[in-house]
Amino acid sequence: MNKLYIGNLPEGVTAAELEKVFAEHQISFSGHFLVKSGYAFVDCPDERWAMKAIETFSGKVELHGKQLEIEHSVPKKQRSRKIQIRNIPPQLRWEVLDGLLAQYGTVESCEQVNTDSETAVVNVTYANREQTRQAMAKLNGHQLESHALKVSYIPDEQPGPENGRRAGPAARGAARPGSPLPPGGTPQKQPPLDVPLRLLVPTQFVGAIIGKEGATIRNITKQTQSKIDVHRKENAGAAEKAISIHSTAEGCSAACRMILDIMNKEAKDTKTADEVPLKILAHNNFVGRLIGKEGRNLKKVEQDTETKITISSLQELTLYNPERTITVRGCPESCCRAEQEIMRRVREAYENDVAAMSLQSHLIPGLNLAAVGLFPASSTALPPPPGGSGAAPYSSFLPPEQETVHVFIPAQAVGAIIGKKGQHIKQLSRFASASIKIAPPDSPDSKVRTVVITGPPEAQFKAQGRIYGKLKEENFFGPKEEVKLETHIRVPASAAGRVIGKGGKTVNELQNLTAAEVVVPREQTPDENEQVIVKIIGHFYASQMAQRKIRDILAQVKQQHQKGQSQSRRK
Repeated sequence: MNKLYIGNLPEGVTAAELEKVFAEHQISFSGHFLVKSGYAFVDCPDERWAMKAIETFSGKVELHGKQLEIEHSVPKKQRSRKIQIRNIPPQLRWEVLDGLLAQYGTVESCEQVNTDSETAVVNVTYANREQTRQAMAKLNGHQLESHALKVSYIPDEQPGPENGRRAGPAARGAARPGSPLPPGGTPQKQPPLDVPLRLLVPTQFVGAIIGKEGATIRNITKQTQSKIDVHRKENAGAAEKAISIHSTAEGCSAACRMILDIMNKEAKDTKTADEVPLKILAHNNFVGRLIGKEGRNLKKVEQDTETKITISSLQELTLYNPERTITVRGCPESCCRAEQEIMRRVREAYENDVAAMSLQSHLIPGLNLAAVGLFPASSTALPPPPGGSGAAPYSSFLPPEQETVHVFIPAQAVGAIIGKKGQHIKQLSRFASASIKIAPPDSPDSKVRTVVITGPPEAQFKAQGRIYGKLKEENFFGPKEEVKLETHIRVPASAAGRVIGKGGKTVNELQNLTAAEVVVPREQTPDENEQVIVKIIGHFYASQMAQRKIRDILAQVKQQHQKGQSQSRRK
């Protein structure tokens, strides 16, 4: 995607004039400018130069009194379901962008692109080309917090038979969901989970960490058997730079110790600081579990390692920065012990979420977690579900079964969920493709309200996830408190025993597996539909995993019942 389209050219402009403009702004190009009436084309050496040209010129540079408009050149036949949106305000929240994108169709994925620009860039994939065309037409030039969005197509490199889509997994020879083995009979090897250690270091120490001609960082890499990325080009002029360390837990900790020692030595030699705190970056999705209920987990880490730990405010999170900064103060040995404990808990949270998400992906074909926006976009691809674990509970030839879930939220949070003139709840309903209603209060002084969500499994996942996120974002839970909500699902009274299990065995296994509290009240009178309530209490992924497991049990009960009826008819 290195070919550029240059639009809004004044009449009579020449290739030599365009070459001069590119040279003045130090933008590299290859070959000659192909100049037409009012527009032109040119190739760049690579994608990086193409992006730099777009960011430098588009809407910012004039030629003979007309502002140049530059974007990727995409032939009509290659215009796919994908677009790139640039010039997004860096402080914009994901929720606002999601709501805007959802107005034009179903967003399958929304991935942030790392660039040198101060504004954010995302690549968006819609469900079909018509939705993409509408989004392109409406969003290009759209004003968002004093920023005019710039939108261009991303070419479809391998158009498939339908809508330019690439062939599905089955067409490419991958195992279908539920297949015990992929073609060839060899079990697929699951990729190892890569949770990098991300550090934030003062810019003044970056040179010492890298060393002359990279000697120091090569030595760290060699000794710790790790891959280390120093993100020098990100956030130009910032006082701190991020460093990503990819290795085993032990390798990450060893590299961290070496980097901390270098910074302390540099600070001492230059007399710039008495101590250098250790700063760890962690995605916000994991921080709640690191903190623990009423801050207990964090206090234990502090006590065990003899350190003082603080975590940056939720208010600092933006579309461009989904990470929180964990600052550890103490002697180098104590800081390193704290790093080991912090990252152990972060990795546990990551692995638990991957397990829950892998289950969601397996039970809900086509579910895209990047589009839902509940997990780091940069994380390693999810491992496929283990072979032989059973097919999805509904066939791809049948519409997914509608589910109704009651989510209980603080009464004072109702306004935040509804939004001004009902805008937020409408956007949420469109985004999740679900019916979302707030039930009337049970009494005037009721402290909780019920959100009734009706929709298929994927819609439930999206809607509930957004509600959890909104409550945290609006500070209805403390900075050191994890969002845990109570949800109710109704199950046939005849199947309640299967959810509980003999002597409570099944429900206990459910709680151990999902980390959610699952309660089936025994003294219940079935409703008019002969159904009873199952209560689930926990953080988002725990609740989702418990809901899916219970639905799985109900599907098995239903299947056995239908099988029994079929055998009875044969007799």
